[in-house]
Order: sequence, then structure tokens, then C-alpha cells
Amino acid sequence: MTNLFSAMSNQDKFFESFKDAARHTEEQRFDGFDAVWQRVEQRLDEQQQPKAVIFQWKRILSIAAAAIVILMLGIWRYNATAPTIAPSVDVVKVEPVAPTVPQDTAASIASISNTPAPASVRENEEASPQKEIAASNTTSTNTGNQLQEVATVLPPAAPTTVQDTVQTVAIAKPAETLTSGLDEVVVTGSVSAKKKSMAVAQSKQEQQQRRELTQALQGRVAGLDVRSNQAVPPKPSSNFSITGAATQVRIRGAASLNANDQPLYVLNGVPVSDNYIKKINPAEIESIDVLKDGKASAIYGSRAAQGVVVINTKKRSKKEDAQVDKLKLNLQQIGVSAENGRLQIEPYPIEAESYNPFVENPFTNPALEPLSTFSIDVDNASYSNVRRFINNGEQVPPSAVKIEEMVNYFKYNYAAPTGNMPFAMYTEYSQAPWNNGHTLLRVALKAKELPQDDLPASNLVFLIDVSGSMNEPNKLPLLKQSMKVLIKKLRAVDRVAIVVYAGAAGVVLPSTSAQYKDSIIQAIDKLAAGGSTAGGEGIDLAYKIAVDNFIKKGNNRIVLATDGDFNVGISSTGDLQKLIAQKRQTGVYLTCLGFGDGNYRDDVMESLAEKGNGNYAYIDNLQEANRVLGKEFAGTVHAVAKDVKIQIEFNPQHVQRYRLLGYETRMLKAEDFANDTIDAGELGSGHVVTALYEIIPTGADSKFLQNEPILKYNNRDKNNTRYQQELATIKFRYKLPQESKSTEGLQVIDAQSQQLDKSSNDFRFAAAVAWFGLVLRHSELIGEFKLEDLIHLARYAKDTDIDGYRSEFVRLVETWAR
Repeated sequence: MTNLFSAMSNQDKFFESFKDAARHTEEQRFDGFDAVWQRVEQRLDEQQQPKAVIFQWKRILSIAAAAIVILMLGIWRYNATAPTIAPSVDVVKVEPVAPTVPQDTAASIASISNTPAPASVRENEEASPQKEIAASNTTSTNTGNQLQEVATVLPPAAPTTVQDTVQTVAIAKPAETLTSGLDEVVVTGSVSAKKKSMAVAQSKQEQQQRRELTQALQGRVAGLDVRSNQAVPPKPSSNFSITGAATQVRIRGAASLNANDQPLYVLNGVPVSDNYIKKINPAEIESIDVLKDGKASAIYGSRAAQGVVVINTKKRSKKEDAQVDKLKLNLQQIGVSAENGRLQIEPYPIEAESYNPFVENPFTNPALEPLSTFSIDVDNASYSNVRRFINNGEQVPPSAVKIEEMVNYFKYNYAAPTGNMPFAMYTEYSQAPWNNGHTLLRVALKAKELPQDDLPASNLVFLIDVSGSMNEPNKLPLLKQSMKVLIKKLRAVDRVAIVVYAGAAGVVLPSTSAQYKDSIIQAIDKLAAGGSTAGGEGIDLAYKIAVDNFIKKGNNRIVLATDGDFNVGISSTGDLQKLIAQKRQTGVYLTCLGFGDGNYRDDVMESLAEKGNGNYAYIDNLQEANRVLGKEFAGTVHAVAKDVKIQIEFNPQHVQRYRLLGYETRMLKAEDFANDTIDAGELGSGHVVTALYEIIPTGADSKFLQNEPILKYNNRDKNNTRYQQELATIKFRYKLPQESKSTEGLQVIDAQSQQLDKSSNDFRFAAAVAWFGLVLRHSELIGEFKLEDLIHLARYAKDTDIDGYRSEFVRLVETWAR
């Protein structure tokens, strides 16, 4: 028996064989067998115990040594390559639960697996799962057409060890329209309670710094588009990037539209890689400027094909100062100056804004050209845009000043039309306040006002720009608030659809009855900006939805809200005009609402509204949104007449010269007046349209008179007294909204003028607004004047001014004068 103990304690193999043999033989027992066998097992356990303890200690020491080595390597790598901000590392894998997936949804699941993780999952990269679970049991997340709900649940049993805590998060069913068979996705992970507070604090700091760096690049420089590539979800172990995800930086207007091509970065006068730029602390940035086109390639050649981002930091070495000075010298040679540390690349600080160029209407001789023909313009965007410049203390670009839009911003006290006429015409003739001896003719139209109960049903499609350029407080956030103002005005018979466009276009809300206002507003609240601007694609989709839900004898209209910066697909103004002109044949009208600054495209917005049988407004604040989409909602979206044209024939017996103030982009040929195929302006419910003509009467002496040529074949009988009392004859043409044939009328204007102080308050206030516009335009056709006279004229013509808009104009002129 002793030999047996010795053999069994020293030979594990023999022991195993012994056990195996025992299992395959018949059970043989003797008295006391169980007691003996118990002693054998006890002796074996005593022999194996020290070996097990030794093995465990060796294992622990090995793991500790490996951890120290890995930690040291990590510290070395961090110091060598990592930026100032370290990413969080609390994310764990996401796995679909296979048993709940039907066969016919495999393709949908494959599509989902290539999309970014939901918002709540991404947040777990920077916050503790314990904190997530303690916060709530059910959370909603907006992931476009991916996952609709996220439900957080506690694990079935609390763990016994805090260090080994395991949390489980279950994501509920995704949108049934995409993956009706995908029941849940399980997210598991672990967190240390001791490191919890430190990790949360660190993640908050990282999130704030990321936000600051994004704003440093995107918010400080016009024309720079910073966006996250949403096709690639952020990885916790990747190097830090500007937005915490795969980031693309593009310069709008550069040579290529390929988002994979980054601009060239120049830091303190030296070209550097984009990875190096990502390590810069935003607080250390002194200035950021953008060069593109010829200015960029003139210095850096083909490397600057995608533009150049010039960054200077506050703290620079002497060598870096010299490099910056050298760059400024090179820039001066190509016409780019540098003042106060900033590059002066354009004549105005609004580097990327653009306006239609114009040539001021000159004085015209009625003996040579007696007819003046133009399309009406009910737009008033120019005034609110000019107000934005003045309130911001910025210089007003002359091309941004449109006299007709400034005058038409204000409402005047005209009587409503009677009978079946869609509008009434009014004229007034008095003195011009800015040129002695000159007179001023006012021609005004007052449209009938449709009662709220009689308004036709509306089929509205909101076409909303959610590109990266809209990611500013006075753009998308203001746009969303403005849309809500309009939604509150709609009735149950009205319908609303929402289409958005950035890098591509998509439907956020199908055509929905306005009785579900809460659902429409929720869809608006979920909008977020990011990506390039594929405006042409969005326009196509919006018109398709409008046509699919067309209401006969209703108001079918697209409301386009954007900064006008289209840069993907159909993007040139000419191509967009052709597209809108084609879509106009569908009977769907177009209203354009402009937002923002820095890259604002007034020229695009104006031309699209004109080609789309619509109107155009610029919204610079919520007060303006309430005016355009609240108080004047009916006039904005309900037309009473379309293709409205005016033609005036001046009598040379009383008129030496005349000129139309403004309307430069609305002028028509004389033969276009009677041509019904020529598009013209739309007149909305309650709209007022005013046109002003400056006239040099016969016999008046003016420095603007040129030597009149002697004509052989136009020697009119000056002794003819037949039309001696007529100054001019006005003709007008229009179509009713549902008709294609025009109606024509005329009105004769008496040649007798009145003193300015005898004219109406409306006349004098309109004259003051036009006068200020001429000053802002730097017009060469006004004489010497005192700005106090302009302010005096406007102040004492305010009349009742219930809404305070006229008082605001006086304040605006006084602010500009200072």
C-alpha cells in the first residue's frame, strides 16, 4: 500500500490511468475501501496545493510584467504621435442578435452594419455606461432612417465585484421601413468605478475642445466647409480628428468637388500636413484665412489646386515670424494685402457673398426712347440684407442695394381694388428731394387681399438646405424657427412635405396634413447641418413631391430656404435658372428665403425666385421671420395675378429726360410687353408694388442734361396741343393665376406736379427710402445733399407707423450716418 501511495503521488499519468481503469472494470470493494480512498485523495490534494499556488503567482507576475511593458510602450507612442486631446476608449463591440433576423432582411441588415452607430452608442465613447443606465430607461435618438429608438436596461443581476461590472444596453427595433426583421442589437462593455469620474471629466473636456476646434475652422472663415464623413463611424482608438470622426475640409469654389482632396495647410508661413494641423490647440490660433483659385496657385502651384488654408498662431519663434513676413510679401505681389494680422483678399469682409452686377439706369430722352417697360418686383430682400450690414457695423456693398426692394419693403396706405380687378393702380407726381428742379413720379399697385377663410388649400414643400455651410446660428437654427412661424399659420386643409439636401437629397417628411402640426414641428427640430450642397438634386425631388400631391385650383408651392451656396451637381446660376424655368411649367410656384452671411448668394436666390414665378425674402432675425411668414403669410404664398408688366410712354412736351429708379434686373424690351410668353412678376394677396421715376421736366435746367442731337426724321409738331395736359400714359398687363392669356389696361397721368410738402406721407417716405438707397449705391446721378435733410424727410413722413418699421428705418439711417 505504501508503494502504491508513493507511485500515485509522483506519477500523474499513472493516477489518470488508474482512474480510467477503475471506470472500465467491475466495482471491487473491500471493508474500509471508502476510508482508504478518502485518505488517498487527501494526500494527493496536499501534494498538488503548493504547485497550484506557485502556478497562480507565476501567472499573476507574468500578466503584471506584460501590462507594465504595454503601458510604457503606450506612453512612448502617446508622447511621440498623439495630439493634445486624447480620445476616450470606453466603447465596446456591437453585435446583432442572429436568431431574431429573418432571411428576407439580410440585405437590410448588411446596409445597417455599414452605417454609423446611433447617437447613444457614440456617446458611450465619452461617458460611462453606468451613468447612461442610471440616467434613464428609455431614450430617443435621431439617426435619419436607421434606428428609431434606443432602450437602456439594467443587467439581470448585480455583479459581486465592482471592478468586473458588466453593463448591457439593448437597442430596440429599428425603422420597420428599413429592417423590420432586426429585433435588437446588444451592446456590452465594462467600466471601472474608480476611473468613472475621471473618464467622464476627461471626455467632457475632450468634447468641448473638439467643438472649439471645429468652430475655429468653420465659423471664423467664410468659404471653408468642415464636415464629418458619416459613412465612417468614429473609432475610439483612432487618432484625434477635428470633429471626432473622419473629417473632410473643403474650400468652396476651389478647383475640384472631390471631397477626398484636402486643401493645402500653411502654418506660420510653412506648408504642413493636415494631421499636424489637427494637433493645434484652438486657443493658440491668431488668424485663419483662405486662398483659392489663382491667388493660391500663384504661390504654391499645383499643390494649391484645392485651395490654401493659412493659419497663424499667437506664439511664434523669430524664424516663424520671418516666414510669415515672407508669405505676406509674396501675397502683396499678387494683390493680397495683410492688415492687423488678417489677409484682405476681397474688397469686402463678406468674401464669398455674391450679388448680381448692375448698371444704374441713366436718364433717357423720350424723343428717342419714349417707352419704359419693366416687370414688377414684390421682393424686399435687399432692405433686410442692408439692415444686417449696418447693424453689424459692416460696409454695405453697392451691388447689394436694390432701390425697388428697399422701397417695397414698406407698406403704404392705398385703397383696395373694387370689382373683379386683382389690383388697383395709383400715381402721384411731386418734387424730387435730392436734385433741384427735378420731379418724381410714383406708380403704385395695390393687390386685393384674400380673406383667410377664402384662401385656397396649400400644397407646400419645404426644400431646406442642411449642408455644412448652414451650420451657423443665423442660418439653420434661425431657419427652423422661421418654418415654425409659417406652420402655425396653416390650416387642416393645407399639406406640408419636407425635403432636405446636402451631399444628396432626401425626404424627411412626406406630404402631411397641417392638422398634425406637432409631427411637422418635430421633423423640423431634428434637422442638422453637414455635408456639401447638391441643390439641383433637391429641387428635382421637391418638384416631384409637389406634382405628386398637386391640388387643382390650390396653392402649389415650394419654399426654398438656403444661403444659396450650391456647389454639387447642377450648381451654376444659369443651369439652375434653366431647371427652374422647366419646372415652372408644372404649375408649382417657388418662394425663396435667404439666410446667413459669409457665403450668401443673393444673385442665385433672386434669379431662382424670378424664374420660378415666385418671390424672395431675406431673413436676418426672428422678427423678420414673423413679418414675412406670419403677418404677410398670405401675400408670400398666395398669388392673385402673375406675369404683371408695366409700360409707360412719356410725353416729350413735358419730359426732357426720365429714369427708372431700380428695377435694373427687371427691365424688358418694348416688344416684350405684349408677348405673353415672356415671364414677369407675381403679385400676391395684399401686396403693394411701388416704382419711382425721376424726371427732368421740359424747361428745367439740370447738370445731367447732355447735348440733345438734332433729328431729321423725328421733328414733332411742338405746337400740337392735343396731349398738352398729359405727362405720360401707363399700360399694364397681367394674367390670373390659373390662366394663360393676359388682360390689358391703361391709365393717363396728369402733367401738373405739386410741392413736396403738399405730397402724401407715403410719397415722401418712399422718396426718403429711395434717396438712402441712392446714397448707399454711391449714385453719380444725385446732387450735393445733407444727410440731415434725408433723415428729416423720413422722420416727418412716418405717419401712424403701427408696426414701427418706418421708425426703424430712421434709426438705421442715423446709425449709418454715425
